[in-house]
Amino acid sequence: MEQQEHIEHIDEFKIRREKVAELRASGVEPYPAFYHRELTLTQIREQFQKEVEAGKEGVIVSTAGRIIAKRGHGKASFGNLMDENEKLQVYAKEDVLGAEAYESYMKLDVGDFIGVTGELFITRTGELTIKVTEYKLLSKSLNPLPEKFHGLQDKELRYRKRYLDLIANPEIKDVFAKRSKIISLIRRKFEEKGFMEVETPVLHAIAGGATARPFITHHNALDMKLYMRIALELHLKRLIVGGFEKVYEIGRVFRNEGISYKHNPEYTLLELYQAYADYNDMMDLAEDVISSLVKDMTGSYKIVYDGNDIDFTPPWTRATMTDLIKQYSGIDIKGKSFEELKKEILAKGMHLKEEHTSVGQLINFLYDEKVEIKLINPTFVTDYPLETSPLAKKHRDNPELVERFELVVNTMEIANAYSELNDAIDQRGRFEEQVAQRAAGDEEAHMMDDDFVEALEYGMPPTGGLGIGVDRVIMLITGQTSIRDVLLFPHMRHK
Repeated sequence: MEQQEHIEHIDEFKIRREKVAELRASGVEPYPAFYHRELTLTQIREQFQKEVEAGKEGVIVSTAGRIIAKRGHGKASFGNLMDENEKLQVYAKEDVLGAEAYESYMKLDVGDFIGVTGELFITRTGELTIKVTEYKLLSKSLNPLPEKFHGLQDKELRYRKRYLDLIANPEIKDVFAKRSKIISLIRRKFEEKGFMEVETPVLHAIAGGATARPFITHHNALDMKLYMRIALELHLKRLIVGGFEKVYEIGRVFRNEGISYKHNPEYTLLELYQAYADYNDMMDLAEDVISSLVKDMTGSYKIVYDGNDIDFTPPWTRATMTDLIKQYSGIDIKGKSFEELKKEILAKGMHLKEEHTSVGQLINFLYDEKVEIKLINPTFVTDYPLETSPLAKKHRDNPELVERFELVVNTMEIANAYSELNDAIDQRGRFEEQVAQRAAGDEEAHMMDDDFVEALEYGMPPTGGLGIGVDRVIMLITGQTSIRDVLLFPHMRHK
């Protein structure tokens, strides 16, 4: 079947190539440089539908779009045009166009772009239609549209060839229109709160700001290794050192990790930093911004996502990691040594891996296995182990913990925030511990960033920092259960 479809596709391509040659031989350019479209299909429908339905005659319009359907033979033919937002029927007749022009019109293919001029009328079935008096070929399509435009269903093909997905499944455009609006709303909200948007480098001499494996590249002229950024953090905090007090950036970050329904090697991250603030302020800020985005986009704080009812009505639950682990696993991690904690975990039938060699790693394991998978409504998980958060300030009440939270919605981490570490001596010590872990084989551990430590040595005020996964927020608001469905061009394996 696939071989037959491939042969048919080759034959169709050959036929259309021949049509291009015939057009040029007859003096017709199949790819003209310009066409003045007077009205979009949406404007035609909005401005004239009611008037024509009421009996108004003589309404002449000029428009353009892609042919997505053709019906009829002989001396009359119906078809459909589609532009970015609308679809409209067209009707061509030999005695209106003339025999030669009509013959050329009938040689047009589904997929071709044309410009048309004609009179509007209503068919017997009540459909607004353009009776074509003139037309012009604007772009000859060489490949037939997928499945003769009955819809492109193959998920992998849709991601690989998003342009076909957008043609065959025009409702997909709505997701990306909403994505654009959400990002615009984010910018407006932070501008209203007095934040300044900045841009920082994508190529870093040191991969820092997060625990992740970087992509590595090389600058030929300088003969130096560079890393695609895995976070925005360290450059933005340098700006706080420099005197800015509220900064944010929306940018792509790159992590050389696995692909899943919630992971893509490059994704959009929002990071912001506010002087004279802490992680409690960041909780308030995240709650305010995200809840208002949900309300602005859906009209309600309550949504249904992946079969779950989710309530974004503030205030959201705030609970420590220690309390949540005790609630969902039955294990009290407070004050436990590595051996004590390991024994309790094994006693409950859980299986540890060789890399679980510290108390912090055991705590993270318990959280991943027993807690995060249970969190549906927005929940701030607070107060993480010190050893797993090398850029966060030690907790003011417990030096074994840091002032950090993650926001979890429907089992997904949506945001991560700290009271930022601004003690240069402490920061250098934390980096040194990370360097030791890296030397022991942990590819995701931080590198030493001497320049950042030096920046801190000049003094950084108490600061709150917040990172929000923009793609995951968009997934929630648009009801998409895979990150690939909110990325126009997600990464795919080679065929």
